Order: sequence, then structure tokens, then C-alpha cells
Amino acid sequence: MSLLFSTKIVKKKPVIVILHNYNTINLTFILMTKLSVNINKIATLRNARGGNVPNVLSAAINCQLFGADGITVHPRPDERHIRYSDVLEIKPLITTEFNIEGYPSDEFIALVLSVRPDQVTLVPDPHDAITSNAGWDTLKNRTFLTEIVSEFKKGGIRTSLFVDTNRVNIENASLTGADRVELYTEPYATDFNKNAIEAIEPFIKAAEIARNSGLGVNGGHDLNLDNLRYFHQNIPWIEEVSIGHALISDALYLGLENTIQMYKRQLA
Repeated sequence: MSLLFSTKIVKKKPVIVILHNYNTINLTFILMTKLSVNINKIATLRNARGGNVPNVLSAAINCQLFGADGITVHPRPDERHIRYSDVLEIKPLITTEFNIEGYPSDEFIALVLSVRPDQVTLVPDPHDAITSNAGWDTLKNRTFLTEIVSEFKKGGIRTSLFVDTNRVNIENASLTGADRVELYTEPYATDFNKNAIEAIEPFIKAAEIARNSGLGVNGGHDLNLDNLRYFHQNIPWIEEVSIGHALISDALYLGLENTIQMYKRQLA
């Protein structure tokens, strides 16, 4: 007897339906783009007053309960928002995925290897950067990045490199052994209201180059409720978006649970 296996993703769980008397195997997979919530701004608010309000650990727990597919943190050397101690305390609370962003200093590398998150995203930020504002020059830094990526992969940690849409930087990212790239989306967000088609075009091309180079594609920086749906519609194979500033800002007015669900609907 021949069987037809039809695989669908229902509520993110694969369900296999077996139909008899067919000689065709048809496997269909629907990629669900994950929303990773960056909780740095929660820590910024806490640190502004001292003490432990708002509680960063509670925020990590609740974001996941409210539907986030992951938690992102970006500890900086001055610990002006997320502290290294926060990272250690958050890890046991993760039931989804944990993504740690940062410049690969010796201290950062030691932290990541001790915590062993699901993913590490390497950014080229100087120590005094207010926020990430550029991607890696992966041609210039290829040897440096290759050594670090190798170290993380030996520890079983998925590694992503923060890059712009330049073909050279994406192709050289693949040569470092990285698993993914995170596209730096601020230029898209800046130009979206001027001309959405022109704004998205270089990102579609960049995502295609990454996919053809064997890289998974993430995205992040200034994505929000106005521009996220269009971004996702045009790059539906994107695996993850990491959003912090806009989402936490929206949550001040809309509530955290409602806001996370609103962002999730943009990715549906």
C-alpha cells in the first residue's frame, strides 16, 4: 500500500496526516518567523531609579507567557541597562530561546560560553555606542570573526552576525562559519514612510543573497508596528526579528501582553 505523508505546522507543532492509496510524498513546511523581545529598555528604566523596579526577571518570564518566542539581551561594558549578572539570572527562566547580543570582547565571550544561550549575535559596536548603528565589515574582520564563531559553535551556540545589505559583507559572513546574519534594518525603517518599495528592495536582495549563501536570516533595529508587516510580507522566510525599543515603548500605552500579541500578528 502506498502512503501520502502531508506535513503541516499547526500552532507550531508538526502534525502528520497519513492518506492511503497514493504513491506521492508531499511534505509542506510553513516557516514561522519568531519574535524575540529585547528587554534592555526594562533594565534601563530599573537602573534610572536604582532598586529592582521594574523587575527584569519578571519581564523575561512574562514576555514568554504573553507569546514572545524568545528573549534578547545586549549587555554592554558599562552595564547601563542589562547587567552581566542579569544575564546569568535570566538563563534559567528561559522556556523559549535566549539570544545574547554584543561585541565579542574577552569578557563577553566568557559570559556567553558560561551561559550557553541558544544564539549569540555579534555586533561591531564600540564600547560607548548608544545603540547598534552599523553592521560588520566582514571582509576586513573575517579572520577575527571566524575564530570567535568557531569558539561559540564548539560550545553548541548558534551564531549570527549583524550586517548591512552589502553583498560583500553577507558573502564573507558565510565564510566565517556563522549560522545566520541579522540584517541591520534601521535604513529600512528610516525610509519606509518615504517610499516603502524602495526601502525594502535592498533588504529583499540581501536576504536572498544570505539564503543562497547558506545563511539563516534574522532582522532587527527600529522595526515597529508600522513597518514590520510589510517587511515580513516581502521577506517571509526571515527566521527571527528582535525588537526592543519600539515594543517596550508601545507597551507603556498598550500593555505588555497586548503589545506582544500585536507584534505577533504582524508576523502571521
